[in-house]
Amino acid sequence: MSDLLERLRGRGWRMTAQRRVVAEVLDGEHVHLTADEVHSRAVAKLPEISRATVYNTLGELVSLGEVLEVSTDKRAKRYDPNAHRPHHHLVCAQCGAIRDVHPSGNPLADLPDTERFGFTVSDVEVTYRGICPNCAAA
Repeated sequence: MSDLLERLRGRGWRMTAQRRVVAEVLDGEHVHLTADEVHSRAVAKLPEISRATVYNTLGELVSLGEVLEVSTDKRAKRYDPNAHRPHHHLVCAQCGAIRDVHPSGNPLADLPDTERFGFTVSDVEVTYRGICPNCAAA
């Protein structure tokens, strides 16, 4: 489970009703919602929340480094509250479902010096693709 709400409170982030609802919608394990999905779920909790407020709040959370903006293909960007635990993504090539995965090993260390071309490598993003069980069963 994500600890997004606790992290935001710890930062002293001003927790308005609208911000709280967006954070609550994002909080959880394997949450990778689009902005429209966040808005739909937020409206169910707080009917007066506007789409602009949701988009602005998502932008703030990304800027703070508390939420990751995930773009795995040409689909809509998704928002991942699991910003403080290193992980990769497993994406269904048919429906676009995304799961966080934590494989063993260090992909940064796996890149040989001869393939770094003089770069000082500081980060790595790995996306695994496949077919999820729901799509495979269909």
